[in-house]
Formats: sequence, C-alpha cells, structure tokens
Amino acid sequence: MRDSIKEYEAVQEAAMKFVKSVAEGDSKYARELFTDDAVLFGFLDGELEHGSIEQFYHNVDTVSGGEAFKARIDVVAVEETLAVVRVLEEGWGARIDFTDYLLLLKIGGEWKCVAKAYNQNSNTIQNLLVELN
Repeated sequence: MRDSIKEYEAVQEAAMKFVKSVAEGDSKYARELFTDDAVLFGFLDGELEHGSIEQFYHNVDTVSGGEAFKARIDVVAVEETLAVVRVLEEGWGARIDFTDYLLLLKIGGEWKCVAKAYNQNSNTIQNLLVELN
C-alpha cells in the first residue's frame, strides 16, 4: 500500500543525509542514515565495489562533491516500512556522474538505509580512459 506524502517527505529528508555527505566530502551525515551492516554494490571506474558501506564512507571522505556537484532525489516508493530512493549525481569529484539506488527500512520509527547500489555513467569512464592515454 502506498504511504502518505508525509512519509515520502520523511524518506526524502533521510536521503538528504546521503547527498549532504557526498556534496561536502564528509561521511558523518551518511553514517546517521546507513545501518552498521549496510552493503554497497556498484562499479567505480570499471571496477566492482561490493561489501561493507565503509567503502562508500572512504570514497566520500577522500573526494568531495566539488563546486559543480549537483544531485536530485527521487523517492520511488514508500510501502509502510520499505522505501526505494533514486539519487542522480552529476560532477562528483568534478568528473563522475552516478545513479544511486538506496533501499531504506523504517527501523524504530526512523528511516535507515540498508543497501546502496549504483551505476557510474559510462561516459565518465570513457573520459577517464581518454585522460589516462
């Protein structure tokens, strides 16, 4: 059953912690959002990243979004205790565009992210390969 708009807004507010961490290059906000055992899956510059969300924290703490960084949050679904969020990112680290999917559960009345899967837009991988050659 689709939930109320109020819950969609609560999910969007939770997802803003993710965006704020990426934009500022500081994982402290994301650490409030993700559960300790959250998982990460995706390809960064053609290499598979998978496992602990700690890898995401490391990436965020190493590279800030930068001045040109932009993000958009789309709350795809909210179903009582489950939510799916898509985050579009442009210009992370002045070179990468991502599409992230966050899977959130309502735990103890709070929206917490249990999984992050992402796609790096292929044109940003191609641009990296051109720079390296």
